[in-house]
Amino acid sequence: MNTYDLKDQVAVVTGGAQGIGLAVAKRLAASGARVASWDVNAAANLAATEGLSVTCDITVYNAVQNALTETEAALGPVDIVVNSAGIAGPNAPVQDYDNAAWAQIVAVNLTGTYHVNKAVVTGMRARNYGRIVNIASIAGKEGNPNACAYSASKAGVIGFTKSLGKELADVDVAVNCVTPAAARTPIFDQMSQEHIDYMLSKIPRARFLEVEEAANMICWLASRENAFATGAVFDLSGGRATY
Repeated sequence: MNTYDLKDQVAVVTGGAQGIGLAVAKRLAASGARVASWDVNAAANLAATEGLSVTCDITVYNAVQNALTETEAALGPVDIVVNSAGIAGPNAPVQDYDNAAWAQIVAVNLTGTYHVNKAVVTGMRARNYGRIVNIASIAGKEGNPNACAYSASKAGVIGFTKSLGKELADVDVAVNCVTPAAARTPIFDQMSQEHIDYMLSKIPRARFLEVEEAANMICWLASRENAFATGAVFDLSGGRATY
Protein backbone atom coordinates (compact mmCIF):
# COMPACT_ATOMS: atom_id res chain seq x y z
CA MET A 1 0.00 0.00 0.00
CA ASN A 2 1.41 3.37 -1.02
CA THR A 3 1.21 6.06 1.63
CA TYR A 4 1.44 9.83 1.46
CA ASP A 5 3.46 12.11 3.68
CA LEU A 6 0.79 13.45 6.01
CA LYS A 7 3.03 13.79 9.06
CA ASP A 8 2.00 16.66 11.34
CA GLN A 9 -1.29 17.10 9.46
CA VAL A 10 -4.69 16.92 11.16
CA ALA A 11 -7.52 15.17 9.35
CA VAL A 12 -11.24 15.01 10.06
CA VAL A 13 -13.33 12.17 8.64
CA THR A 14 -17.08 12.40 9.06
CA GLY A 15 -18.88 9.08 9.16
CA GLY A 16 -15.58 7.58 10.24
CA ALA A 17 -17.07 4.71 12.23
CA GLN A 18 -17.78 2.46 9.28
CA GLY A 19 -17.65 1.90 5.53
CA ILE A 20 -15.67 4.24 3.28
CA GLY A 21 -15.12 6.69 6.15
CA LEU A 22 -13.43 4.09 8.31
CA ALA A 23 -11.24 2.90 5.42
CA VAL A 24 -10.17 6.48 4.76
CA ALA A 25 -9.45 7.14 8.44
CA LYS A 26 -7.20 4.09 8.56
CA ARG A 27 -5.38 5.08 5.37
CA LEU A 28 -4.84 8.66 6.57
CA ALA A 29 -3.51 7.43 9.91
CA ALA A 30 -1.15 5.02 8.13
CA SER A 31 0.21 8.02 6.22
CA GLY A 32 1.01 9.84 9.46
CA ALA A 33 -2.01 12.10 9.92
CA ARG A 34 -3.60 12.74 13.29
CA VAL A 35 -7.18 11.70 12.62
CA ALA A 36 -10.44 12.74 14.25
CA SER A 37 -13.55 10.75 13.38
CA TRP A 38 -16.83 12.63 13.64
CA ASP A 39 -19.82 10.31 13.76
CA VAL A 40 -23.32 10.49 15.18
CA ASN A 41 -23.02 6.90 16.46
CA ALA A 42 -20.89 7.44 19.56
CA ALA A 43 -20.43 3.78 20.50
CA ALA A 44 -19.49 2.64 16.99
CA ASN A 45 -17.22 5.63 16.53
CA LEU A 46 -15.29 4.96 19.73
CA ALA A 47 -14.86 1.29 18.83
CA ALA A 48 -13.79 1.79 15.22
CA THR A 49 -12.05 5.14 14.93
CA GLU A 50 -8.42 5.82 14.19
CA GLY A 51 -7.38 8.48 16.70
CA LEU A 52 -9.76 10.97 18.28
CA SER A 53 -13.45 10.07 18.45
CA VAL A 54 -15.94 12.95 18.41
CA THR A 55 -19.70 12.51 18.55
CA CYS A 56 -21.24 14.87 16.02
CA ASP A 57 -24.56 15.27 14.25
CA ILE A 58 -23.58 17.12 11.08
CA THR A 59 -27.17 18.25 10.46
CA VAL A 60 -26.76 20.70 13.37
CA TYR A 61 -24.31 23.51 12.63
CA ASN A 62 -23.56 24.26 16.30
CA ALA A 63 -22.65 20.58 16.78
CA VAL A 64 -20.22 20.81 13.87
CA GLN A 65 -18.64 23.97 15.30
CA ASN A 66 -18.29 22.27 18.68
CA ALA A 67 -16.70 19.21 17.07
CA LEU A 68 -14.20 21.44 15.27
CA THR A 69 -13.33 23.25 18.51
CA GLU A 70 -12.83 19.93 20.32
CA THR A 71 -10.72 18.53 17.50
CA GLU A 72 -8.45 21.54 17.18
CA ALA A 73 -7.98 21.75 20.95
CA ALA A 74 -6.82 18.13 21.01
CA LEU A 75 -4.94 17.79 17.71
CA GLY A 76 -4.32 21.23 16.23
CA PRO A 77 -5.67 23.13 13.20
CA VAL A 78 -7.48 20.96 10.65
CA ASP A 79 -5.67 20.49 7.33
CA ILE A 80 -7.80 17.74 5.77
CA VAL A 81 -11.53 17.04 5.76
CA VAL A 82 -13.14 13.98 4.20
CA ASN A 83 -16.90 14.32 4.43
CA SER A 84 -18.13 10.73 4.23
CA ALA A 85 -21.20 10.77 6.49
CA GLY A 86 -24.34 9.90 4.57
CA ILE A 87 -27.52 7.88 4.49
CA ALA A 88 -29.40 6.16 1.67
CA GLY A 89 -32.97 6.13 2.92
CA PRO A 90 -35.84 4.00 1.63
CA ASN A 91 -36.45 2.88 -1.94
CA ALA A 92 -39.76 4.00 -3.43
CA PRO A 93 -41.09 5.91 -6.45
CA VAL A 94 -41.56 9.65 -6.03
CA GLN A 95 -45.35 9.48 -5.69
CA ASP A 96 -44.96 7.13 -2.72
CA TYR A 97 -41.84 8.66 -1.17
CA ASP A 98 -42.00 9.57 2.50
CA ASN A 99 -41.63 13.32 2.98
CA ALA A 100 -39.88 12.96 6.32
CA ALA A 101 -37.35 10.57 4.78
CA TRP A 102 -36.67 13.08 2.00
CA ALA A 103 -36.00 15.84 4.53
CA GLN A 104 -33.70 13.65 6.62
CA ILE A 105 -31.64 12.46 3.64
CA VAL A 106 -31.15 15.97 2.32
CA ALA A 107 -30.29 17.19 5.84
CA VAL A 108 -27.53 14.61 6.30
CA ASN A 109 -26.13 14.28 2.79
CA LEU A 110 -26.34 17.84 1.49
CA THR A 111 -26.89 20.25 4.38
CA GLY A 112 -24.45 18.26 6.51
CA THR A 113 -21.81 18.59 3.79
CA TYR A 114 -22.43 22.34 3.70
CA HIS A 115 -22.12 22.60 7.50
CA VAL A 116 -18.82 20.71 7.66
CA ASN A 117 -17.25 22.59 4.76
CA LYS A 118 -18.47 25.95 6.06
CA ALA A 119 -16.99 25.32 9.50
CA VAL A 120 -13.46 24.59 8.28
CA VAL A 121 -12.91 26.93 5.34
CA THR A 122 -12.27 30.10 7.35
CA GLY A 123 -9.29 28.51 9.09
CA MET A 124 -7.99 26.88 5.91
CA ARG A 125 -8.11 30.17 4.00
CA ALA A 126 -6.35 32.01 6.84
CA ARG A 127 -3.57 29.37 6.89
CA ASN A 128 -3.44 29.19 3.07
CA TYR A 129 -3.72 25.41 3.09
CA GLY A 130 -6.39 22.74 3.13
CA ARG A 131 -7.74 19.67 1.38
CA ILE A 132 -11.47 18.85 1.36
CA VAL A 133 -12.95 15.74 -0.22
CA ASN A 134 -16.73 15.38 -0.27
CA ILE A 135 -18.24 11.96 -0.94
CA ALA A 136 -20.97 12.22 -3.55
CA SER A 137 -22.23 9.23 -5.57
CA ILE A 138 -22.71 7.97 -9.10
CA ALA A 139 -26.42 8.42 -8.27
CA GLY A 140 -25.74 12.16 -8.18
CA LYS A 141 -24.54 12.01 -11.78
CA GLU A 142 -27.05 9.60 -13.26
CA GLY A 143 -30.00 9.42 -10.87
CA ASN A 144 -31.10 6.04 -9.56
CA PRO A 145 -34.80 5.19 -9.88
CA ASN A 146 -36.63 4.73 -6.58
CA ALA A 147 -33.93 6.75 -4.82
CA CYS A 148 -34.99 10.32 -5.53
CA ALA A 149 -33.80 11.89 -2.27
CA TYR A 150 -30.42 10.16 -2.32
CA SER A 151 -29.84 10.99 -6.00
CA ALA A 152 -30.87 14.62 -5.53
CA SER A 153 -28.82 15.12 -2.38
CA LYS A 154 -25.69 13.69 -3.98
CA ALA A 155 -26.19 15.82 -7.10
CA GLY A 156 -26.30 18.75 -4.69
CA VAL A 157 -22.97 17.69 -3.17
CA ILE A 158 -21.43 17.74 -6.65
CA GLY A 159 -22.72 21.25 -7.38
CA PHE A 160 -21.72 22.54 -3.96
CA THR A 161 -18.19 21.16 -4.34
CA LYS A 162 -17.74 22.83 -7.73
CA SER A 163 -18.91 26.14 -6.28
CA LEU A 164 -16.68 26.06 -3.20
CA GLY A 165 -13.68 24.88 -5.19
CA LYS A 166 -13.90 28.00 -7.35
CA GLU A 167 -14.32 30.25 -4.29
CA LEU A 168 -11.08 28.94 -2.77
CA ALA A 169 -9.02 28.61 -5.94
CA ASP A 170 -6.97 31.72 -5.08
CA VAL A 171 -5.38 29.93 -2.10
CA ASP A 172 -3.86 26.47 -1.62
CA VAL A 173 -7.14 24.89 -0.58
CA ALA A 174 -8.41 22.10 -2.84
CA VAL A 175 -12.07 21.11 -2.70
CA ASN A 176 -13.02 18.04 -4.71
CA CYS A 177 -15.57 15.24 -4.62
CA VAL A 178 -15.69 11.61 -5.64
CA THR A 179 -18.64 9.78 -7.15
CA PRO A 180 -18.43 6.14 -6.06
CA ALA A 181 -20.53 3.31 -7.31
CA ALA A 182 -22.01 1.20 -4.55
CA ALA A 183 -19.73 -0.45 -2.02
CA ARG A 184 -20.88 -3.26 0.25
CA THR A 185 -21.09 -1.31 3.50
CA PRO A 186 -23.74 -0.99 6.24
CA ILE A 187 -25.57 1.54 4.03
CA PHE A 188 -26.90 -1.52 2.16
CA ASP A 189 -29.02 -2.24 5.23
CA GLN A 190 -31.18 0.76 4.24
CA MET A 191 -31.81 -0.54 0.70
CA SER A 192 -34.03 -3.19 -0.82
CA GLN A 193 -32.36 -6.21 -2.40
CA GLU A 194 -33.98 -5.23 -5.68
CA HIS A 195 -32.24 -1.85 -5.56
CA ILE A 196 -28.89 -3.45 -4.65
CA ASP A 197 -29.22 -5.82 -7.61
CA TYR A 198 -30.08 -2.88 -9.87
CA MET A 199 -26.94 -1.00 -8.86
CA LEU A 200 -24.72 -4.03 -9.44
CA SER A 201 -26.25 -4.59 -12.89
CA LYS A 202 -25.13 -1.10 -13.93
CA ILE A 203 -21.44 -1.55 -13.08
CA PRO A 204 -19.39 -2.75 -16.11
CA ARG A 205 -16.77 -4.31 -13.83
CA ALA A 206 -19.59 -6.52 -12.50
CA ARG A 207 -18.67 -6.07 -8.86
CA PHE A 208 -19.10 -3.55 -6.10
CA LEU A 209 -16.45 -1.02 -5.15
CA GLU A 210 -14.09 -2.03 -2.33
CA VAL A 211 -13.79 0.59 0.40
CA GLU A 212 -10.00 0.38 0.23
CA GLU A 213 -10.17 1.32 -3.46
CA ALA A 214 -12.15 4.42 -2.54
CA ALA A 215 -9.62 5.27 0.17
CA ASN A 216 -6.79 5.10 -2.39
CA MET A 217 -8.21 7.92 -4.48
CA ILE A 218 -9.55 9.96 -1.58
CA CYS A 219 -6.24 9.98 0.27
CA TRP A 220 -4.41 11.20 -2.82
CA LEU A 221 -6.93 14.02 -3.16
CA ALA A 222 -6.32 14.85 0.51
CA SER A 223 -2.54 15.05 0.10
CA ARG A 224 -0.15 17.80 -0.97
CA GLU A 225 0.45 15.81 -4.15
CA ASN A 226 -2.94 17.05 -5.33
CA ALA A 227 -1.72 20.59 -5.86
CA PHE A 228 -3.81 21.64 -8.88
CA ALA A 229 -7.17 19.87 -9.09
CA THR A 230 -10.00 21.68 -7.35
CA GLY A 231 -13.75 21.96 -7.85
CA ALA A 232 -13.52 18.62 -9.66
CA VAL A 233 -15.48 15.38 -9.69
CA PHE A 234 -13.51 12.12 -9.66
CA ASP A 235 -15.21 8.97 -10.85
CA LEU A 236 -15.15 5.69 -8.90
CA SER A 237 -17.93 3.93 -10.76
CA GLY A 238 -16.21 0.89 -12.25
CA GLY A 239 -16.95 2.13 -15.75
CA ARG A 240 -20.60 3.07 -15.18
CA ALA A 241 -20.18 6.81 -15.70
CA THR A 242 -19.54 7.93 -19.27
CA TYR A 243 -18.70 11.57 -18.47
